[in-house]
Amino acid sequence: MSDSATDWDLISSYAGLLTLACTSIYAGSHGSLSSRNTRPPGTEPEEEEEEEVDRLSSQDAYLFPVIGSAVLFGLYLIVKYYGKEWITWLLQWYFTIAGVGSVGKSLISLSRWSIGEARWRDFDKMQLLLLKGPRELVSISLRTPSLLLLPAGSIPSILYTFGGSATRRSSLLTDILALSFSHNALSLLKLDSFKTGCVLLSGLFLYDIWWVFGTEVMVKVATNLDVPIKLLWPKSLSFATDRGFTMLGLGDIVIPGMFVAAALRYDYYRASRHGSSASVSKIYFYAALTAYAAGLIMTMSVMHFFRKAQPALLYLSPACIMSFLITATVRGEFSDAWSWSDEIEEKSERPAGIPDINGKVDDSSAPAPFAEEEEEVGSAASPSPSQTDGASDIPEKKKRSKKRS
Repeated sequence: MSDSATDWDLISSYAGLLTLACTSIYAGSHGSLSSRNTRPPGTEPEEEEEEEVDRLSSQDAYLFPVIGSAVLFGLYLIVKYYGKEWITWLLQWYFTIAGVGSVGKSLISLSRWSIGEARWRDFDKMQLLLLKGPRELVSISLRTPSLLLLPAGSIPSILYTFGGSATRRSSLLTDILALSFSHNALSLLKLDSFKTGCVLLSGLFLYDIWWVFGTEVMVKVATNLDVPIKLLWPKSLSFATDRGFTMLGLGDIVIPGMFVAAALRYDYYRASRHGSSASVSKIYFYAALTAYAAGLIMTMSVMHFFRKAQPALLYLSPACIMSFLITATVRGEFSDAWSWSDEIEEKSERPAGIPDINGKVDDSSAPAPFAEEEEEVGSAASPSPSQTDGASDIPEKKKRSKKRS
């Protein structure tokens, strides 16, 4: 093929990878929404609501590049001096076990979205409780379809690790496992604010530049570890694998995706302030998702023309941050958006007797509902016997003293 000819096989590979990445972020962002975000204002919590997870704070964001650098350099030293065989074997077992739960959970989320939340709640609910005295150690709640979906989620992991030559570590199974990891990571790892997101993207922007351009560490680790933490798409319109694959690491999906998911939750927060969560104008979400797609296209274009691996966050981080800054500034909402926090309210700050986000009421410090009221009524409207006797004795004594005088 001449240099001037358009390589449609490669372009189709870039387009497929872009579609997978954007679809993964779109699904994961909506998976990060909780009933606290989508419940109409003023309505009571549902009987069954998932427990909220802690948000990532600015302190966590500052540590991300440091911890990531330590882990990456540690893997590099192991691969360089001890070989890749045993660490690859260990990681493959880890991701095989994790993949069973990850794919199963993604199948449950897909089923709930397909049939609707109302119909999903019509299925019988089973709950497993593990108690130690009055304390609840483990609580697992499942609907009946989950009993089939969770075992089905083990199939990709089993085929990936133990399948024959045609299925073992195939690109299709790699993508299925990687997409489920991405979906669940975006559902669980939530930023508490745009400020934290900007800190995280800025730190990992420098992290990616250093480890890709400054050293061989990133490329060596990524090319030597054969584990399902990347998306693959064959460089062929017919999905032939002769020319190999284009690849995108999960970090280049999950990290910017966390910022895009935060933008979606902020859109729901804006809608709730106006008294409506039914019709949400997802301005910040679509702006961030569009910026992510544009940044990824830029990454692929530079990689294609210069024929050299590129740190994707070099383009994705500025694109996502600029989408937020431009959107908030143009709409005149920068101050409000920058100060917004998605942090969960502390239990101690919630008045006794008021339901929390899970619909539970803390009655430990709440007074008895009628006892206090009766005491107040008794003290105000009907004085105690001693008070009554004392009050009536005073005029009687005055009358007797007058008679004696």
